Amino acid sequence: MTRELTRHDDQIIAMLLGDAPASPALETWLRSAAGRRELAAYRRTLGTFTRIYGAIRAPRPRPTAYYCAISSPIGRVLVAATEAGLVRVSFRSSEASFVTELRERHAFDVIPSPAKTAGIVHQLRAYFDGERRRFDIQIDFRHVSAFQRRVLLAAARVPVGQVVSYGEIARRIGRPGGSRAVGQALGHNPVPIVIPCHRVIAAGGMLGGYTGGLEIKKKLLRIEGALAETG
Repeated sequence: MTRELTRHDDQIIAMLLGDAPASPALETWLRSAAGRRELAAYRRTLGTFTRIYGAIRAPRPRPTAYYCAISSPIGRVLVAATEAGLVRVSFRSSEASFVTELRERHAFDVIPSPAKTAGIVHQLRAYFDGERRRFDIQIDFRHVSAFQRRVLLAAARVPVGQVVSYGEIARRIGRPGGSRAVGQALGHNPVPIVIPCHRVIAAGGMLGGYTGGLEIKKKLLRIEGALAETG
């Protein structure tokens, strides 16, 4: 009798999991009172396991950000990139705070890698040397809101050697009167220099603000030959 129940147990489990159809003998037994009780017990057990473990999902692997530091006319510049593109440029952070931001705020695994950032570094060096005026760098916008992305893309279209006002950027994205929001979005530009928020200035030709500090903004505009236009 025990051997028969064990055989039925194996067949019921296989049937409920979809691994094998019920045999004619099992179907006959399941129509009996004992079979119905056994099937109901297994279904209750399977339901309990589904409720407990069904909602558990394997954690998604954290994306990796590769970073390095380079020297430049504006000081040390830290850059980080994922497989999707450039994700961060900073020239005010310490290396420790830069890594912490990527790891804790953006949930990246962070690995130093001059090799993974070599293409970006090459273009940045050429820019600082006056040999490049346009970047050909893919940008990872995963942590940027839809509005900020519109602002950043509008800023990216300001040509080298020119400046525009926050109000002009607001008009270009269909938000006239939204210069304050534009300024806030540019103030959180994750990839300055590559997206040239330094080319956006206040009304009346004043430099306005800059997350990196006005001296860096002036240096960048001087590198590009646009400083005279700012007054």
